[in-house]
Amino acid sequence: MSSQPALLSPSRRLGATGPQVSPLGLGLMGMSDLYGPADEAESKATIHAALDAGVTLLDTGDFYGMGHNELLLRDALRGRDRENVVVSVKFGALRDPAGGWSGVDTRPAAIKNFIAYTLRRLGTDYVDIYRPARLDSSVRVEDTVGAIADLVKQGYVRHIGLSEVGADTLRKAHAVHPVSDLQIEYSLISRGIEKSILPAARELGIGVTAYGVLSRGLLSGHWSPERSESGRDFRSHLPRFTGENLGRNLHLVETLRALAEERGTTVAQLAIAWVLSRGEDIVPLVGARRRDRLAESLAAVEVELSEADLAAIQAAVPADAAAGTRYDAGQMAFLDSER
Repeated sequence: MSSQPALLSPSRRLGATGPQVSPLGLGLMGMSDLYGPADEAESKATIHAALDAGVTLLDTGDFYGMGHNELLLRDALRGRDRENVVVSVKFGALRDPAGGWSGVDTRPAAIKNFIAYTLRRLGTDYVDIYRPARLDSSVRVEDTVGAIADLVKQGYVRHIGLSEVGADTLRKAHAVHPVSDLQIEYSLISRGIEKSILPAARELGIGVTAYGVLSRGLLSGHWSPERSESGRDFRSHLPRFTGENLGRNLHLVETLRALAEERGTTVAQLAIAWVLSRGEDIVPLVGARRRDRLAESLAAVEVELSEADLAAIQAAVPADAAAGTRYDAGQMAFLDSER
């Protein structure tokens, strides 16, 4: 396989009011946090390769590496035309000095504070899409969105997004200010949004940026039962990656591998192509940390799936086939999308 990423075209729009973006976006979290050590030089080279291939949507969070991810992105974008990049930033997740998690804060005063630090770290005058990472149960979503809407009026934010919220919350938020897109996990083995959330988003004209399209590497085709994760890799604590669940899930991957080989693709490309096939209003985020993985993922845009292909894929990996929840019980409790 070529090490050069495929050139992306055409673009997709994030909802009725959002920006035009590339059909695939790049998620930067793993370059700073949660997936174990990453090579900073290779991370920057991967961002550059993505931009050169036509990726325009870059997704980060102010809490990824406690600011490190935004600083990394600032360095990677130096010398590039800012107007050619759509930067999506999540905020609100609270960390401690040891890297632990301390809850969520989306109070209006906190939002003003978070955006001030984000703009300074990114070295930019505005964020293209600004979104709370999780719903704050102590703050009405209307107040949170209203505070971001004020930032839109002031020019600091161009579009409002949400993350991991349910259909009712989506409607409440959208009534205050148009929401460009909902960022939420969506993959062959995480299809919960299909029941009510995706229909609600489409009813409202809200796009979807799908993260976890390879289920944090589980559907990459590169995971093995022998792989040992360090304590810094949070996947070692996720139900789908532990015990008997891992074996059952990797069996699904091998079933998918057989289909991929028949079609001349890799497992990762088939899994990403499936998400791409779900609608023009869905933009998958790939979390590649290396240029070779990026090239593999971007080639998924060239994979054309027939109705017969889609039927075979969904028969091999039924909607509820995955063993284990996508987060542990503590993290699942923060997901408005799972209520």
